[in-house]
Amino acid sequence: MVKDTGVRIKGTSLNNYHILFAISGGIAATESIKLARELRRFQAKVTILMSKEAEKIITPLAVSWASDSDIITDWDPKMKQLQKYDAILVAPATRNTISKHIHGIMDSPMMMALSSARGSKTPLLFVPSMHKDLFDDPVTSDLISKLIEEGSEVLLEKENEGKIKQPDTVKIVAKLCNMINSKLPNRKKIAITLGANRAEIDSIRSIINTSSGKTGWFLSEYLYRHGHDITCIVGHITANPSFDLTDVKYCQSPTKMLESCLSLASSEDPPQAWIHVAAVLDYYPIPEVGKKSSGVDEWNIKLITGPKHIPKLSPLVNGTIRIGFKLESNVSNEKLIENASKLLNNYNLNAVIGNIKEHVQDENLPRGIMVLPDGITKILQNNLDMCSNIESIISN
Repeated sequence: MVKDTGVRIKGTSLNNYHILFAISGGIAATESIKLARELRRFQAKVTILMSKEAEKIITPLAVSWASDSDIITDWDPKMKQLQKYDAILVAPATRNTISKHIHGIMDSPMMMALSSARGSKTPLLFVPSMHKDLFDDPVTSDLISKLIEEGSEVLLEKENEGKIKQPDTVKIVAKLCNMINSKLPNRKKIAITLGANRAEIDSIRSIINTSSGKTGWFLSEYLYRHGHDITCIVGHITANPSFDLTDVKYCQSPTKMLESCLSLASSEDPPQAWIHVAAVLDYYPIPEVGKKSSGVDEWNIKLITGPKHIPKLSPLVNGTIRIGFKLESNVSNEKLIENASKLLNNYNLNAVIGNIKEHVQDENLPRGIMVLPDGITKILQNNLDMCSNIESIISN
């Protein structure tokens, strides 16, 4: 049972990081409770720093409960704002706060902390929030440009209801995770295919295989939070990501998905790793022109064999890390491992994740089996275990 101030852990991407969460006096300070708890869900150690204006909007007691930590609200002899932090998150970042930081004004513990971070090159993430007319002021654009020029990260949401509102807490923490972890060694550009394929039968009807895209999104988000550069090649999906990833290419048909992969592999800056999660149609029809009449009693549809994406890509991706997924139904673990091993060995992959369809949604059963070269296998207990093992292969 989670205690009253506790949170359920969602990942490890902020484990052992000490984050200074600076809250300035915008109305989005009301989101600080959710944001502090989301930071802790990824195992961050959080210290809160509030401006006097922020205290007028939300109480230090409430934020202390959410962060499970003490709050810096004023000057004190220990000068906690000058401690060594792994990153500073400023959310909301009012224009007043940004302006003071850019011009070196140091009239509060918050401004001292930001000035010190700039001097020590501590990563800074600013999340501006304000009315659109203030945002459209050229002075605001100049201030934000200067933040970026000095090396700070800025996360902006699109205009909504006449305001530049603070992004969702999940998106903010994901950006912070990526910002910090992208500085780790062996971060890579990774292509991930996900979702199902859809092929037309006629202009109205189609066939589709079963894949929601949930596993691919979960893996993409995990690797993004761990600092990798992610490109998603997405087929037909019924699940959505929990935040917007920056590079997503939608292509539902098997041929379009393959074309997108080949184009990416042939680009000037191709991926260093490929993860094939998508459920690619092995067979699909040659579509009829127009709509088949609804009045016929029987319709025989001929299916032809579709191209296998992994072997088609192989000549273009030699030297990259390649991981496949193998889904089976109503087979034993031994048969699953045998079939996954064939895929691994036939195409010289680094790993294959074997799944049994009937087990995937059962939380009481392992998530799958990772098959590695030389006959090594690993039982994957859950999605986090799967992602962690995949990330280890990519980062080593």
